[in-house]
Amino acid sequence: MNAMEQSSPTTLSLAKIRPGDNPRRYFDRKKHDELVASFRVRGMLQPMLVRPERNAEDTFSIIAGGRRYRAALEAFGPNGDVPVVIREMTDQEALEAAIDENDNRADASETEQADAAVRVLAACGGDRAEAARRLAWPPSKLDRRLALANLSDAVKLALDERRIKVGHAELLAVVPGDKQDKALDTILSAGLDVAKTRELLMRVTQSLASAGFDKTECTTCPFNSATQRALFETHVDDGHCTNPGCYQLKTETAAPAPIEEKVLVPAAAESAATPSPAKKGAPPTSTASPTAKPAPVAPQPPVTTKAILHRVLDLREAAWRKALFGTVDRDPAFAAAFDAVFRNTWQVDAEFLGRFGKDELKFIAQECGLVEHMGEKAFAKLLGSTVPGIIAGMIHAKGFSWAGRLPGAMTLDGKYGPPPAGAVPSAQAKD
Repeated sequence: MNAMEQSSPTTLSLAKIRPGDNPRRYFDRKKHDELVASFRVRGMLQPMLVRPERNAEDTFSIIAGGRRYRAALEAFGPNGDVPVVIREMTDQEALEAAIDENDNRADASETEQADAAVRVLAACGGDRAEAARRLAWPPSKLDRRLALANLSDAVKLALDERRIKVGHAELLAVVPGDKQDKALDTILSAGLDVAKTRELLMRVTQSLASAGFDKTECTTCPFNSATQRALFETHVDDGHCTNPGCYQLKTETAAPAPIEEKVLVPAAAESAATPSPAKKGAPPTSTASPTAKPAPVAPQPPVTTKAILHRVLDLREAAWRKALFGTVDRDPAFAAAFDAVFRNTWQVDAEFLGRFGKDELKFIAQECGLVEHMGEKAFAKLLGSTVPGIIAGMIHAKGFSWAGRLPGAMTLDGKYGPPPAGAVPSAQAKD
């Protein structure tokens, strides 16, 4: 049966129906009770959309209708019959249909859309244009939802339950994950509105204009307030860094700017070289002694490549990047060669993983083989931790080495770079 063909409604026992992979997490209790009361009076008027489960005969999983399913169980019991539409669908088609059904509801959650958008983007291999097309969203909406995916679980729940507003969430979305929960506690305990929250964040951000380090990477950093401004209506002022840890690290590791050399002239010589004001009408006189020796002048340092490097550092790195990507376009094999060299100088670490939320960390773990190494259940248990706990568990996973593994986000062609064949994981070598 074609996935887009509408099947005729039929009835199924609730015992044969299983909850599907629904992006929705939050269900309003009051609306649930109202739906239960309605079902007991009128029955279920709108059928659920289900599909056959592949590994269980005569069993069906829900594509759309999770809230109706929960209410029907309470109203009719597990053996009650309910109307359904059965449709054959792939996992991806079912996910997109569930997102679309939730997206068109008045009570759809922004964070549920955000988590679903991450999954669709992963299924599209990181192609944002294709993900937006599949979701039938404007690209701007996809970008906003993906930004909200960086929220911590506590902030997502607070937004789902409407304890905070979308404006609060937009401001917190560009704060590092390990700082969001503390900021949320402050917002809730002090009853801060969106404007007061913005003022609070402004006090803890750093101005990029006064930064003493190279800001090339900052132009595309998600913690740059300019990025937030392009996404959200609520944002902090332009030109501010919302990641104080990264700002401090860059400041501490930045090479100090060389002090320009100045020709030093002794005070006595400077005084001697400055003529005294002459009286009106008097002939010019010379204050210099005829036997005085010329004042010594400090020698100018020689001009070297190192001496002038700091004046063109930003231009040099930009030119290197342009040449690098131009070479990749002309010679795809160059990307593989570059990645092979890159493996020896960089590997996944806590600073890299600290830029992502849970769904993105899971994507990286799957891409790099960590989920397969740990097993689905073990990694799912790890995902129940806080973001810092997940990062620590990923970095120190027993028997797994990140050496030589390049996530697609760090390669020139955007594809995962596996470790060289025959490489022995360092973690195993120590055992």
